[in-house]
Amino acid sequence: MIDDLPHQPPSASVPGLNPAESPLAWLHRRLDRDGRPMIDDAQFGAGERLRADLWFAGLTPRTTQSWSGVPHTRGAARSAPGGSASLTDARLAARQRVNRALEAVGPELGDILIDVCGHLRGLEEVEQEHAWPKRSAKLILHKALTALARHYGMLPSPGAEAMLDRSIRHWGGEGYRPTLDRWSRRQT
Repeated sequence: MIDDLPHQPPSASVPGLNPAESPLAWLHRRLDRDGRPMIDDAQFGAGERLRADLWFAGLTPRTTQSWSGVPHTRGAARSAPGGSASLTDARLAARQRVNRALEAVGPELGDILIDVCGHLRGLEEVEQEHAWPKRSAKLILHKALTALARHYGMLPSPGAEAMLDRSIRHWGGEGYRPTLDRWSRRQT
């Protein structure tokens, strides 16, 4: 099966990528007020994994001319360049991984992941492009990378019970629940 192909390590196997150019690497190196990195190791690893998959899938923008292609003749495949007729199994598998990852985080968070991880856009540029308030892209990216890390299994997924325990609060103490004895006696 295509999903069983080994996954390449993020930065090491992506030729021509400079880690100093990555907005994720900058956020990972930069410390917040408490002295912790702005994004943790799991978030950074998830972003770099998506970046590698985007590159292997051929979904990142090219900045130079491709010298690897041979001109197509009349008998060549009838699809557009980069179309399904010219996809290799590895490229197709990478595209499927990207699609599953973006489906897992949802369309609201997928855009910022593509902008920052794939197109290497800075947070200020993303904020201007989407007309977001200043410093909001950092928060949205943090949420998106956390969801992506959960999808990749780099962070534990919280169970529904744990989420409910954190969010549901009540004012009553132990044994506070009222009984219906008072109302049931009136009706009989």
